[in-house]
Amino acid sequence: MEELKINGKITKILEAESGTSKAGKSWIKQNFVIDTGASYNPEVCFEVFGQEKVDNLQKYNKVGQDVEVSFNISSREYNGKYFHNLSAWKIWAGGKKEEPKAQVEEVEDDLPF
Repeated sequence: MEELKINGKITKILEAESGTSKAGKSWIKQNFVIDTGASYNPEVCFEVFGQEKVDNLQKYNKVGQDVEVSFNISSREYNGKYFHNLSAWKIWAGGKKEEPKAQVEEVEDDLPF
């Protein structure tokens, strides 16, 4: 599967959630939202899981900051319904700049069709 990346501006960083698993291990996760600037459904909510990733997210705690996010998509079924999760595993400040598109030179053909 190809690596999934998306660029946008951070619009919200939600409160961190934590707890203890059935096995007695503590866990922490935090959600954040970026605006991709797309015409339809521009806001995308991601989750980071684990203390290291939550700490890394704190570097980007300014609303309006441009970022690039690498992520995985996962789905799970519960009572016949499917729930999806976007797990961010890397965040870069600044995001990727758009590359200028190459100019295509028009060539006139002598073909009759």
